[in-house]
Amino acid sequence: MLQIPKPKPKSNLISVTESYESCREITAEYAKTFYLGTLLMPKEKSKAIWAIYAWCRRTDELVDGAKAQYTTEETLSQWEQQLESVFAGRPIDNIDVALADTIQRFPMDIQPFRDMIAGQGMDLYRNRYQTFEELKLYCYRVAGTVGLMSNAVLGIGKSNTGVPWERDRPKYIPTKEAIALGIAMQLTNILRDVGEDAERGRIYLPLDDLAAFDYTEQDLLAGVNDQRWKAMMAFQIKRARKYYKEAERGIKYLIRDSRLPVWASLMLYQGILDAIERNNYDVFNKRAFVPKAIKIASLPIAWLRAQVL
Repeated sequence: MLQIPKPKPKSNLISVTESYESCREITAEYAKTFYLGTLLMPKEKSKAIWAIYAWCRRTDELVDGAKAQYTTEETLSQWEQQLESVFAGRPIDNIDVALADTIQRFPMDIQPFRDMIAGQGMDLYRNRYQTFEELKLYCYRVAGTVGLMSNAVLGIGKSNTGVPWERDRPKYIPTKEAIALGIAMQLTNILRDVGEDAERGRIYLPLDDLAAFDYTEQDLLAGVNDQRWKAMMAFQIKRARKYYKEAERGIKYLIRDSRLPVWASLMLYQGILDAIERNNYDVFNKRAFVPKAIKIASLPIAWLRAQVL
């Protein structure tokens, strides 16, 4: 069993600055497209997002990393205890130092973090999802929660209507839209990583959807890329884009300096779906990615959307 150290504050941890740099390196290495979006944020916000991402990455590694075979429910329970220590301002390892500082600067709820741990726990006992509703719960837990975590950092702005009778209305918190963005990104990950997941015996695409297109688990595990597969993937991509569209509607409620990086991240990540289409839906032999030229070209569009939408 993989053991997580019991929550116990240490006095020999690295500095806050060093911890944030470690989080930045983790984000840059494992989430290149997402990382580019964070570079468009004010420095304090980008650092906070790196700290959140680093925690999420380490949580994911518990069930998908090199030592995942040793992870049990007890491991995740210990990880949650360590999380509670961080929220109490008592980090116990070097990476936790940055997250503890982020929580002090941008107060946030612990529940989305707990939900993410529960989502990773789902990977311990299941590798198939019968319906999309089942998959949606998984996507919320492992990715929609990131949207909720990030809202505290991004900040919510005032109503942009400017009409006098709305000045005293409570701020609208784009919770549903934040969750939608996380779900959209996770669905994108699932579609991009079908081949890699199949090699590990995992199928995240809903089995009901496969059956609807007369495509079998055996076909998927064998990497069959025929018309049935293309039609089914087109259906999945259309669904993911609906979640991106829902997420777009929430960006205008953010503080202005957060809108550009969110628009950029959304557009760049959605671009992976375009890459899958360009690859003729062959996610078994080709990894879909957004070329650098397209990334650069999308930034002025993201800037314009952040100003007018």
